[in-house]
Amino acid sequence: MSLGIVLLSATLNLNSHLPPLQPWQGESLSLLQKDGLLTTDFELSAGEESPNYEQTNAFIKRLVAANPTQFQSIKIGESDQGRDINMLLAVEDSQFSAAMMKNNNKPTVLIQAGIHSGEIDGKDAMFMLLRDIATGKRRDILSKVNILFIPILNVDGHERRSEFNRINQRGPLKMGFRTNTKNLNLNRDYTKLDTPGVRAVLQVIKDFDPSLYVDVHVTDGADYQYDITYGFNPSFASDAPAIAKVLEEQFSPIINDKLTKQGHIPGPLVFVMNKRNLKQGLAGWVASPRFSNGWGDIKGLPTILVENHSLKPYKQRVLGTYVFIDGVIDALSQQHKALHKAIETERHFYPSELVLERSYSKKPDLISFKGIKYKQFDSALSGHQEVKYLGEPVEYDKLPVFWQKEIKTKVQVPQAFYIPPQYGSIVEKLSLHGIEVTKLSEPLELKALTQLKVTNYEFAKKPFEGRFRVNAEFEEQKLKESPVAEGWYEVSTQQPYSELATHLLHPLAPDSFFAWGDFLSIFQRTEYVENYALEPYARKMLKESPKLALAFDKRISEDSAFAKSDEQRLEWLYEKTPYYDQAYLKYPILMSYQSN
Repeated sequence: MSLGIVLLSATLNLNSHLPPLQPWQGESLSLLQKDGLLTTDFELSAGEESPNYEQTNAFIKRLVAANPTQFQSIKIGESDQGRDINMLLAVEDSQFSAAMMKNNNKPTVLIQAGIHSGEIDGKDAMFMLLRDIATGKRRDILSKVNILFIPILNVDGHERRSEFNRINQRGPLKMGFRTNTKNLNLNRDYTKLDTPGVRAVLQVIKDFDPSLYVDVHVTDGADYQYDITYGFNPSFASDAPAIAKVLEEQFSPIINDKLTKQGHIPGPLVFVMNKRNLKQGLAGWVASPRFSNGWGDIKGLPTILVENHSLKPYKQRVLGTYVFIDGVIDALSQQHKALHKAIETERHFYPSELVLERSYSKKPDLISFKGIKYKQFDSALSGHQEVKYLGEPVEYDKLPVFWQKEIKTKVQVPQAFYIPPQYGSIVEKLSLHGIEVTKLSEPLELKALTQLKVTNYEFAKKPFEGRFRVNAEFEEQKLKESPVAEGWYEVSTQQPYSELATHLLHPLAPDSFFAWGDFLSIFQRTEYVENYALEPYARKMLKESPKLALAFDKRISEDSAFAKSDEQRLEWLYEKTPYYDQAYLKYPILMSYQSN
C-alpha cells in the first residue's frame, strides 16, 4: 500500500464524523509541485501533513541557503519552554535591517501563522510562496513588497501535536494545540502582554513599522460554501475608519478576484448567532483590542484576520491561503499610497470622545450568503434539537446579519494620563505598544486633575486567560492639589496612538490594564481600626459635626440592614475619619481633561 493511500485512509477515518464535502478542483492545484528543489513537507505528503517545529526550522534554513541575498531568518523571541520564535525576512536587495526596509520605497507586509498553532495553514502556504520566490518562479513579488513572515508564533503549542486536537477541522493529520504551555491564548493577549509570543510580535511591529499585518487562522462554527473568509473591523465601527474604507473598497475587490479566478470562494468574516439554526442570522463581530485585528484597528495598523473554513480539506485551505496572500501583495503594491495616506490621517486624529464597547444591534442588515443545506433533529444525547449538515449548497438571498453597532460604553478622552512611579511595569507595556511615555523631571502643577474611585465592583468567578478580571463602576473626584511629582510618567493623548492609550489606561475599557487585573491591590486594605479607639473618636466627631450626625441617623432610619449591623455602622463611621486609608479603591492613574 502506498504512503498516499495510507494517508488518505487515515484522513477519511479521522474525519468520518464531519459533514460531507463538496467536490473541489480549483485552478490553484497547479501551484503544487511533487518534487524538485525546495518541495515542501506539505507537498511531499500530498497536502495532508504539516512539518513539526524541527522540520519547519530546517526548511527555513534551506530557503535562506537557496537565496541568501533575498532571505534572512532572525530570532524575535523565546517561548516559555525555551524554543526560538523565528521570523523570515524577504527583500529584493539584501536590505534586511528595519531602517533599510523602511527606506526602500516598498511597503512591508507582516504575515503571521500559528498564533493558534492547530490553525497552521499560513505556514505551509507561505513556504510554497517563498519557495516560488527563491526558485525564480515568482520573481515579481519582491519587486512589489518587503515580507516579514512568522511561520509559528505559538511554538510550544505547535509541538503539542496530535490528530485529536480539533474535532471540527479537516487536517492536517497532526496539528498543534490552541493555547501555549501555560494554557494562555495568544490571540487574547494583545493588551495585557503575558505571552512571549505576542510581546515578540509587538516588538517587530515597533521596529519595522509594517504597512499591513495579516494574521492567519482557521475558523470554528457552521458549515458554508466559503473556503477563505477574512475581514477587519468595518468602517462604521472602526477606530480607524479611513484605513477600513481603503481595505473595504480598494483591497477586498483585488483579493476576491484573485481567489475566485483560482477556484476559491472568498467570504465575509462573520459568525453564527445560533449554531443550531443558521436562519436566525449571522453575528457581525467587531474585535476588541485583546485580539490581533482589534488591536491593529485601534492602533491604526491595517490588519486583516484570515479565518479559513475548518471543514474544508487542508490542501484546499493551504492553496487558498497562498492565493489570498498573493492577492494581498497585489493589493498592497497597487494601493499602498492610498493606504499610507489613510494611516497618516488616523495617526494625526486625536478624538475627544472614544467608544470603548459595543453591543449587537437589534435590527439586522440583510446579505446574500452561500450556505450549506442542513436539517434539524432531536438529539437523544443532548436532549436538544441539533443540526446535521447535508453537504448541498444553498443560497440565502436575505440572511440577517447583526453587527455590533450599538454603543455600550463611551468616554471623554483625557488630555493626558499620569502614572505614579511604582507602576513602571505598566510603562514598559505602554512602550512595547509603541505609545510615547514621558518621565517627569520635576513636579507638575496642574489646575485640574481627576481621580476615579471605585464605587461598585465584581470579580470574575473563575480565571480567564490566567487573570481574574474585574468590572467596576466609578465616581469622579477632583483633586485640590496635584500629587504629580518628579519620577511620575505622563502619557499624552495628543500622539499617534491616542485611542490605544485610552483603551489601555481608562479603567472603563474592557481590555484595559485595570479590567485585566493589573491593579488588584487597590481592593485590599492593610490598616485596621480597633473599636475601643473608634467608638470614642466617632462620638466626638459626631458631636462636633451636626451635619455628619444627621447623615448617620438618616442612614440608620432608612436602611434596616445597616441599622442592625454593628460592622456596617462602625465601618461607615471609620470611613469618615482622617485615619481611613485615602488610597483605598482609588484608581492610581490620574487624568487631566485640560491642556496645561
